Amino acid sequence: MTETEFGGPLGVTAMMLGLPSVIWGLFLFCNDKEAGCPDYTSLPDLSKITVYSHEAMAVVLAWMAFLIGLWWIIPGTWAVGVTLPSGNRLQYKLNGFASGIVAAAVLAGGHMRGWWDLVWIHDNYLQLATASIIFSTVLSVVLYVSARQRLSIPSPYLAKPGSTGVWIYDFFMGHELNPRIGNFDFKQFCELRPGLIGWAVINASCALAQYRNENKVTNAMWLVNIFQFIYVVDALWFEQAILTTMDITTDGFGFMLAFGDLAWVPFTYSLQARYIATFQTADLSALTVAWIIAVQIVGFSIFRGANGQKNKFRTNPNDPAVAHLKTLPTKRGTKLLISGWWGIARHINYFGDWVMAWAWCLPCGFEHVIPYFYAIYFAGLLVHREMRDEHACKIKYGKDWDTYCSIVRWRIVPFIY
Repeated sequence: MTETEFGGPLGVTAMMLGLPSVIWGLFLFCNDKEAGCPDYTSLPDLSKITVYSHEAMAVVLAWMAFLIGLWWIIPGTWAVGVTLPSGNRLQYKLNGFASGIVAAAVLAGGHMRGWWDLVWIHDNYLQLATASIIFSTVLSVVLYVSARQRLSIPSPYLAKPGSTGVWIYDFFMGHELNPRIGNFDFKQFCELRPGLIGWAVINASCALAQYRNENKVTNAMWLVNIFQFIYVVDALWFEQAILTTMDITTDGFGFMLAFGDLAWVPFTYSLQARYIATFQTADLSALTVAWIIAVQIVGFSIFRGANGQKNKFRTNPNDPAVAHLKTLPTKRGTKLLISGWWGIARHINYFGDWVMAWAWCLPCGFEHVIPYFYAIYFAGLLVHREMRDEHACKIKYGKDWDTYCSIVRWRIVPFIY
């Protein structure tokens, strides 16, 4: 068996069993029906909680169908991805931002006209989470079986990390690199559309639920909704940037990405909004609001500044905004940035991402640790992602990467890590 990650077959098996349990656990131990967050010693009464409903599954299926329809109908630009092991460069339709606008308009318009009540999402949170877990699992099975039937090892159309020959590991990592029907790319579609837009919709539902219950929306809820909405809009606006990420270029589309995109993101990243809707009814002080906004501004400035600089350099290194930056030539014929944001740390964008994570959690106050799950988990995710990136770059650039690391010493956090 070739080199594996995540602890190999046993590790990924544990993750496939454990990660859905985390989603359920975050709800069961922090909800408005049971003791949850106020009392860590109490166990929830499962007889009072509905875990699954056919109605929720129908909503998840309708949401997927709706967004696929928007992908198909709404005009968009076509971008060419990186060169794949097969030698091909696939085309990707980019209309995520427009799809997000239309989706928001349809949902808001339907809510105001009384066609549906978006508060239902908040009230059926667990059932929707379970339906999303089931859907992502079934999708992973279908994609894996399809790839096994159509492709054989070795094949340039398979993802190297998911082609070990151990089925459980390959199922998790993703066997096929770019599963498609025509030009519809499952991986690119799921990366930003259903889960990311759905996350913003869940947040809005939580705000509406707070208004229903308290007859007001607190400034803490506004902060979380606005901060995370900006993040979602940023991702959709810069959709083309994902075409050069490891998710698209290297990883297959299996359980890891399908579950992460469709279940983990919308139902763990929305934890702060759900917590505030349930437990926090008082407004934050003006001073508290001000310093939380300051944290968000710092984090987003680093995140967007670094990513924007990288994308400009990749697309047009002669752009006046990046032409002055110092670079390190490599034997591959490419150059590595060693000044600007990327001269501060090798993954400085991750640092900005993590600072924003704290801005999203801080509005929840300090009474309970559960709302800070995202910031804690995200630190581990970013460190692991950085280790994967470092390993891939070491293979890609060889000794040039060692030289680069000697120039840009810090990995993520300047002067610390």
